[in-house]
Formats: sequence, C-alpha cells, structure tokens
Amino acid sequence: MSQDQLDQRIHDYILAHPEVLVQALQSLDERQRQAEAAEARKVLKARADDVFRDRQSPVGGNAQGNVTLVEFFDYNCPYCRVMAPIMEQAVADDPQLRIVYKEFPILGPDSVFAAKAALAADKQGKYREFHKALYGSRTRVTEAVVLKIAAEAGLDVERMKSDMQKPDIQTLIDRNAELAQALRITGTPGFVAGDQIFPGATDLATLRKLIEQARAGK
Repeated sequence: MSQDQLDQRIHDYILAHPEVLVQALQSLDERQRQAEAAEARKVLKARADDVFRDRQSPVGGNAQGNVTLVEFFDYNCPYCRVMAPIMEQAVADDPQLRIVYKEFPILGPDSVFAAKAALAADKQGKYREFHKALYGSRTRVTEAVVLKIAAEAGLDVERMKSDMQKPDIQTLIDRNAELAQALRITGTPGFVAGDQIFPGATDLATLRKLIEQARAGK
C-alpha cells in the first residue's frame, strides 16, 4: 500500500468513526493533566518551606499542630466564602490542625485591598478575627466594607492603612501569587496538605480525608 493510499484510508476511517479522534484528544488532555500534576508535586516537595513554613504567612488553628492545611483564597471568591465555615468546622473538630493562610487576591482591586488590610491586621495580632469578619460580610468586600469591618473589629484603622503600604505586604502577596502559579493553582480556593494539591471548593468530609492523608504521610 502506498503512503497516499494509507493516508486516504486513515482519513476515511476518522470520518466514519469521529469518536476515535475525541478519545485521542481526551487521552492527550489526561496525559497533560497528569504531567502537570506530577510537576506541581515536584515543586511542592522542593518548596515545602515556602508553602508550609513561611514566617510571614498568617497561621490559624493550632500553631504547633501535627498537620498543616494551606489555603490560597480571595475574600471576594464565592467559593472561598462557602469554604469559610467548613474551614472553621475542620479546626473545631481537629485540635491538632494548623492552618496557613495564603492571601491570593485575583479578583480585582477590591480583593487586593482586602488582602493587604488582612495582612496589616496581622501586625496588630488580629488576623483571624478580621479574616472571619471579612467572610461574614454579605456584600462584595470593597474598600469601604473593609474599613468598616476593621473599625468594628477594634483595629487601629489609621495604623492599618499605614501598614498596608509597607513593602513587605505587597512582597508577600506577590510571593503567594508566584507560588500558586508554580503549584498550578490558577483559581480560588486552592488547598495543599502533605504532598497533595487540591484545587477548588469541597465538602467537610473530603477536607477531613485530605487532612488525615497528610497526617498519615500518604
């Protein structure tokens, strides 16, 4: 059979069985996803200190706990808002759970302002209270909403606004964004525990399983 004849036969077969082409593309997509996931796990292993032990990243739960759950989030992300009470329940149920908060404001200037304000609140020792209050807002977290919540939370608002301008806060946000990209976390929320990277919102049972697998070293 000549090459032209072979090419024509392949062409005719694909036209007669287009599902073969779909299956091939799906297989290619799956291989690419697996390759990206493997690369992300390599990055996680190499940069474990940045992910789990960055001294500038706020910490919740039990700071001395035996397992760490990292969350990349945006205060204006509706899925992050859904996860907020689930995260609180996970902490309440597990006295050995340590949380690392990675401010990852990807939804515009309001989100950046909120992230900077939260990190400035951390300088006043009120990060967790402020973090919870921001998620308790029933509206978009705008600059005005952030300042109102800060005052209600007992923060020194003028000091907070001053601290928000400090280079270390922007540096941390930039570092979180770069780290998320390296871990192939492209949206919010994104979770990391042990050697696993879990993108997207989930339920409490799945979150607990992720935590327990990390605790067991699996």
